[in-house]
Amino acid sequence: MEHHIPVLLNESLEYLITNKSGVYFDGTIGFGGHSSQILSKLSKKAILVGTDKDSDAFNFCKAKFDADNRMKLYHTKFTDIDKISKIEFIEGFDGIFADLGVSSFQLDNKESGFTYREDAKLDLRMNKASGISADEVINTFSKEEIADIIYQFGEEKKSRQIAEKIVDYRKNAAIKTTGQLKEIVEKVIPAHIVAKSLSRVFQALRIYVNNELDELEEFLGKATDLLNNGGRLVILTYHSLEDRKVKEFFKNEALTCICPPSFPICQCSKTASLKILTKKPVIPSEEEIKLNKRARSAKLRAAERI
Repeated sequence: MEHHIPVLLNESLEYLITNKSGVYFDGTIGFGGHSSQILSKLSKKAILVGTDKDSDAFNFCKAKFDADNRMKLYHTKFTDIDKISKIEFIEGFDGIFADLGVSSFQLDNKESGFTYREDAKLDLRMNKASGISADEVINTFSKEEIADIIYQFGEEKKSRQIAEKIVDYRKNAAIKTTGQLKEIVEKVIPAHIVAKSLSRVFQALRIYVNNELDELEEFLGKATDLLNNGGRLVILTYHSLEDRKVKEFFKNEALTCICPPSFPICQCSKTASLKILTKKPVIPSEEEIKLNKRARSAKLRAAERI
């Protein structure tokens, strides 16, 4: 079974690997698509640390890479990179990678609850054992809170109307399934454009319950601190909120001065920690998109530690 087709695979490897005997980190190992190819490019002396908070992904990769002693797997979030480096006695990484997309397996597997295409339990957590589920948000948060989540994390213009319908619906029955939420959104959005709004609503809830943007920001900071000089940080994003955060982080870390323009002399003493390698994000070719439609929104950004 093909769990996930790795997106921008060759480009990711090209930017990431600078030392074939080095130490690398894959913060979103998923079903091992990128990791297996990273390992194929590395020598027997290399180390690859992989993390994933999704139990299905972690268990799959534990079996997949069981015979390869270069792979160190952890069932946790990528923000634990600093703790893991201490456990493994790793002082620095030569390359750090994260593919922020939801895997094809998660999207297609009804039990994962990430898709609105099939009726399933409305959960959306990567790690089902921690945090608040999407149905708890939908059934207990106020109309204003729900609208803010849908607008802030989904950039959905009809967020207020959707939140109002959600609150009206739950007066009569708890919203427990993806099908119920889909039905509510379809009452607000015209049929010919409802697919994009459904994607935005489900994306917003997924980002919120998994605390994705805050974790990304935390990860970027820790990853930069843990890169060896000349080490690379390579991030794949799939929507504008993530891409904006990575772009702004790279831009800020590449600056040598953050003083106001009115200051005649620099007084901030800021030093650059990263050199941006991708002035514009790398995007999939038309050929790749034809082979894998889920690659169409992907953007790759890379930076090097200086």
